[in-house]
Amino acid sequence: MPIVPLETPRLRLRRFRPGDWPAVHAYAADADLMRYMGGGALDEAGARAFAATNAGDEAEAVAVTVKPDDRPIGHMLFHPWYAPRTYEIGWVLDRPSHGRGYATEAAAALLRHGFETLSLHRVIATCQPENPASARVMEKLGMRREGWFRQCIARDDGTWWDEWFYALLAEEWFARERDRTNPGTAAM
Repeated sequence: MPIVPLETPRLRLRRFRPGDWPAVHAYAADADLMRYMGGGALDEAGARAFAATNAGDEAEAVAVTVKPDDRPIGHMLFHPWYAPRTYEIGWVLDRPSHGRGYATEAAAALLRHGFETLSLHRVIATCQPENPASARVMEKLGMRREGWFRQCIARDDGTWWDEWFYALLAEEWFARERDRTNPGTAAM
């Protein structure tokens, strides 16, 4: 993943380190919290493997830490998707971090990096309709719902999940940034 450490006013996004596994396990062992993430909850071995795998150049996730602490409170997925210059973004944060705007802040930093540094054309994100908090984050970021895929994800219990599909184009990102930094230029 071509990600360098990123900083926001409150957060630091960085590569995982193998020694981060206890922090990963602290949030990723929660089956209810991880129910929307592929693979579900992580046991100790899974948390060790996740931290080690995402410490290298092929990482698909970055650690989210609150300044000045350097302990991960969650992670952001950010990796190439199927089309050229298109990435997928996703997130999971520990329960004490919910409702503080951290997911939106971290995702905005990754979007900025993606569009302004990596020259991405498009970033996508998905969530299940049962996860409205994630959909709210996508909408705060300016992403729009492009589709509702009915019964497209098989669950372990034999049922099927629907999935909402969101996306943001580079031109939309730059227009929002222009309007945010120059409020007098916003379209009426």
